[in-house]
Amino acid sequence: MKTEDDDRPKKKITHEIGADLYLVSVEELQERVTLLKEEIARLEADMVKKQASKSAADSFFKR
Repeated sequence: MKTEDDDRPKKKITHEIGADLYLVSVEELQERVTLLKEEIARLEADMVKKQASKSAADSFFKR
């Protein structure tokens, strides 16, 4: 049976650095940790790509 809550959009998991965690459940903390780990991996992958581009440019211009 469907409830009113089923029709509501699910709250997007977000995390604000330094936010008070007192009322956050263990499940939500785990979701936030997963989210942040995925974001760290995304940032590190982009950093690698940008470093490769920079290295290629430096090599081309003999810096």
